[in-house]
Amino acid sequence: MNFADLKEFLEEKYDLYNRESFIESDPILIPKQFSRKEDIEIAGFLSASIAWGQRPTIIRNAKRLMEFMNQQPYEFLMNSTEADLDVFREFKHRTFNGNDCIFFIKSLKNIYQKHDGLESVFTKGFEMGGDVKSAIAYFREVFFEPEHLTRTQKHISNVLKKSSAKRINMYLRWMVRDDERDVDFGLWKGIESKDLFLPLDVHTGNVGRKLGLLTRKQSDWPAVEEITKSLRSFDPNDPVKYDYALFGLGIFEKF
Repeated sequence: MNFADLKEFLEEKYDLYNRESFIESDPILIPKQFSRKEDIEIAGFLSASIAWGQRPTIIRNAKRLMEFMNQQPYEFLMNSTEADLDVFREFKHRTFNGNDCIFFIKSLKNIYQKHDGLESVFTKGFEMGGDVKSAIAYFREVFFEPEHLTRTQKHISNVLKKSSAKRINMYLRWMVRDDERDVDFGLWKGIESKDLFLPLDVHTGNVGRKLGLLTRKQSDWPAVEEITKSLRSFDPNDPVKYDYALFGLGIFEKF
């Protein structure tokens, strides 16, 4: 396909999949249950953090986390005692276990108590380095301020070691991208849609390679930069809108 044909193809698939019907089978369903900004942020972050594997399992386990937090993530976060966290001890999603989960709750509490919340941390990191890679790196630094098990570090991607940071980039898409169809939230204003990077996973990577948007074989941060640069040529103001097209082609159409 030439440039014009590929753009038309991607726009068609974006239009097909960037719809509310997409939400029903996607982890973004979990933060969509809330209206308070902080609840959306926290529910979204925890849901995105366990977003690997089968989507029905991701959604089921994310719902369990919300139940453990009495369907009030922010209130639970700020007012929970050590004893209140015991409910998470038996939680497990693939390699993410109860100890990891308890630390995540404690770290998020630290972020809201000492750093003015998730939006402020990511925005500060973005302003320090001028790009989303810097925002993710700074967030990881702040996230692991509290005492933690070394094993838990694997659950927050390290872009400085070339991780693709799929789950964090997906979370940032949810929070930042202002979508007139109300699929993404567009809650955060310190980072713009044009600055986002594609949440690169096996589906978007394989489809991207087949379409000539990505040549790198590894699905790492350089690959994220390459495919996002390709997508910016089609829409410099909202490149990650094509996440819907690539993901839909991969998972629904087996492209």
